[in-house]
Amino acid sequence: MVFDSVHFDLQPYAGFDMDRYVRRTHCSWENLGWQSLLAQRFDHVPMVEDMELPAAADLHLILPLEGRTVMETRIGGRWSRHTWMPGRLELGVPDRPALRRYRAEGPLRSVQVHIPRGIVEKAAEQLGGRAVDYASMAASVAAGDPLIEEAVRAVGSADETGDLYAESAAAFLAVHLLTRHSRRPGQRAPVREDARVRAAIALMRDRLAEPLTLADIADEVYLSVYHLVRVFSRATGETPHRFLTRLRIEKAQRLLRDTDLPVAQIAPLCGFASPGALSTAFLRHTGVRPSAYRNS
Repeated sequence: MVFDSVHFDLQPYAGFDMDRYVRRTHCSWENLGWQSLLAQRFDHVPMVEDMELPAAADLHLILPLEGRTVMETRIGGRWSRHTWMPGRLELGVPDRPALRRYRAEGPLRSVQVHIPRGIVEKAAEQLGGRAVDYASMAASVAAGDPLIEEAVRAVGSADETGDLYAESAAAFLAVHLLTRHSRRPGQRAPVREDARVRAAIALMRDRLAEPLTLADIADEVYLSVYHLVRVFSRATGETPHRFLTRLRIEKAQRLLRDTDLPVAQIAPLCGFASPGALSTAFLRHTGVRPSAYRNS
């Protein structure tokens, strides 16, 4: 994956045995001639024990498209776990090597986008010279962002040749990440509560199709229901119930748009007890019925 580019520093990948872990099915630089943004699609091997990810300088967005497994990642001596599942974004923190392992029961596919560090730093300067906290940005992205998800999907499937499209996409992604997922200098957040909000959101995503109560979520993150609602609403601007419903509606939208599944099958996949319950919630949140959304 080493290309001759003035925008990227890809030398850390020079010794990376990519063929051992993935089969690349698309590369925007090779297929489209892009220089300002690198978009790739991969088929992943089902089991990895010791994948050493290099400390690249640039921002690395990963969007799973197919498959589900538990990823274990070690950064700086500490292992962490997260669920790999379609639509769950991950942002690799620049300049930070990692060791990763997983075992999947079926195929894994992803689209991955690299944004040059220089584009992000330039955007940060134009936004007032803010210092970029990439670790905080990565944690925020992990909580979910439908706009970034759709943008990564679009970039990963684009067939525009030349660099204008790539340059514009890189600038948009950089500005959105900075304005939506990066705190300004001096802006502080309760770190412990932030971690619990992120854990609550991760639980919602992992159990989207299951019955899930406020008490279930509160127990998982070691908060009372009252405290959960308070800190969650302060961090996200929404109550846990509304946030969970929005996640379910967004999944229903994707299934209506990308599959031919009937509403009766989509409803339980999105955590709704019946097609009627999905239709009522869908109308409340989007203004249209599922059938009208699909036909549009």
